[in-house]
Amino acid sequence: MSNLAPIRFGVTTSVAWGTSNFLGGFASQRANPFLLATISNLSGLSFLLVLAVVLRTPGLSTHGQIWSLLAGTAGGCALAILYGSLSSGHMGMASPVVAVLSVGIPATVTLVRVGSPGLPRLLGFALALLGVSMMGKTEDKTEKRVLGLALLAGCGFATYSLAIKQAGPGSAIRIEVNSRLAAFFITAVITLCRNKFRDFQVRPALWATAAGWLDVAGSMAFIRASQTGRLDTAVVLASLYPAVTVLLAVVLLKERLTISKAVGICAALAALPLIVG
Repeated sequence: MSNLAPIRFGVTTSVAWGTSNFLGGFASQRANPFLLATISNLSGLSFLLVLAVVLRTPGLSTHGQIWSLLAGTAGGCALAILYGSLSSGHMGMASPVVAVLSVGIPATVTLVRVGSPGLPRLLGFALALLGVSMMGKTEDKTEKRVLGLALLAGCGFATYSLAIKQAGPGSAIRIEVNSRLAAFFITAVITLCRNKFRDFQVRPALWATAAGWLDVAGSMAFIRASQTGRLDTAVVLASLYPAVTVLLAVVLLKERLTISKAVGICAALAALPLIVG
């Protein structure tokens, strides 16, 4: 496996997740976030099951099954909470806050357990964190609820990253099938208990379906990035997805690109060659 493989997988993850989060956040402005997260998880799970049958992917060990199910439970809750924070209309704030936590926690754990990846990559990690922090900078004191949701989602995604790494070297498709099954179950139960199925609308559901396909594509790329390289490198590269979300929001929804967001995007881009090495 090429040394560049985890880099390619990590960059692919950031593009897929950034686009998926934009579509999910856009849809959540028009329908219930937990219902849309359920639809997104179902569409992704259906796609994965077809792939697993067609490609005849091997099964997982009991160890891999347990950790992938735990990862999916954490990721499923985090995705629904993220959609709720994105639905506020402040995509440029919520998504980067989630990214900082979702990369900071796993990267710190990896540094403690495995050791330093070298000075250039550490500088790249710092620049990437600075970038996503700047993209999320805001002075609006009325956004505390959005910030709280983003913090919860970030911790959930960090748990997902740590658990998916523990799932081991099995098939990325099978790992993600288990993960997505758990995510679908938890969001469906919450949606059913809150009686939100009545909020179904066709157009937001179609956006959520597309978001689900992109999300699983990004997740499979992330699994391969974590399997072929260090977890801290994988999560840092994946964390650059807010740049994609912000740029799509600016271009398609005409959200204002502030100086801090522009600086953050530039810092994230400057971090890439340092991380690649």
